[in-house]
Amino acid sequence: MKKILSLVLAVSLISNLSAQITDTTITTTPTSPTKPPKKDWSKVIIDPAGDHFMMAFTYDNWIGAPDSIKNREGGFSRGLNVAVMLNSPFKSDPRWSVAFGVGVSNSNIFFKKTNVDLKSTSRLLPFTPTDSTDHFKKYKLATTFVEIPIELRYTANPLEQKKSWKIALGVKVGTMINNHTKGKTLENKNNVTINQYTEKIAKRTYFNSLRLASTLRVGIGNFSVFGSYSITTLIKEVAGPAVRPYQIGLCISGL
Repeated sequence: MKKILSLVLAVSLISNLSAQITDTTITTTPTSPTKPPKKDWSKVIIDPAGDHFMMAFTYDNWIGAPDSIKNREGGFSRGLNVAVMLNSPFKSDPRWSVAFGVGVSNSNIFFKKTNVDLKSTSRLLPFTPTDSTDHFKKYKLATTFVEIPIELRYTANPLEQKKSWKIALGVKVGTMINNHTKGKTLENKNNVTINQYTEKIAKRTYFNSLRLASTLRVGIGNFSVFGSYSITTLIKEVAGPAVRPYQIGLCISGL
C-alpha cells in the first residue's frame, strides 16, 4: 500500500512540475538598434575653401518681351558667367556659409533679319525687321556687366566638398561695362551674300547701367545647375519694353 501511495505522489509531483515548466514564459526585453551619435558640427573644423572660382555656361532669354521682339529671335542665345568668391562658413554650423566676391556676366541674344538700331535718335529703341532688305546672316545684341555676387550656401557634408550635394541662393549687383550689336556676313533680301564683313556698334543710351539679379545653384560636388533672373529691367522704362533677362545653365566650380 505504501509503495502505491509513494508512486502516486511521485507521478503527481512530476506532472505538476511539467505543467509549471510548460506554462512558464521566458520574457525578454527587446533591444532597439543603437543610433549613431548626432554630429556636433560646431566642433568640426573644416577648410573654408569651396567654390572659390565659378564658371557658368548658360542659355539666355528675355521675360517680358512683346511678340514683335520674340518673333525676331533666332539662333541659340547664350551667355557666360565667371566669378571669384570668398567662402566664410558659420562657426556654429559650417554646413552653412556666406560667400561674396567679384564677377563678370556676359549675355548674347541672337536675332534673325532684324536691326537693333543703337544709333537711332528715336526715344524708343527700334527693333526693325529687315526681311525685305539687306541684312546680316548672323546678328546679336551683347551685354556685359561687372558684378558683386553674394550667396547663402548650404553644403550637406563640408568635409567631402567634391561628393556632397549643395544649394546656394544669392543676389548680384552689377554695372554695365559694355553693350553692342554685332552682325556678320551681309546678305540681300534673297539671302545671297553681298559682303563678308563684320559690323559692330556700341552705345548704352537705351539701357539701364545698373542691374540687380537673383541667383540659384543646386548640384553635387563641382557641378551644379545655375539660374539667374534680373529683377531690374534691361531697357530703360522710357526707351522700350520692360524686358528682364534670365539665364539657365551649367556651373563648374572649384578651388
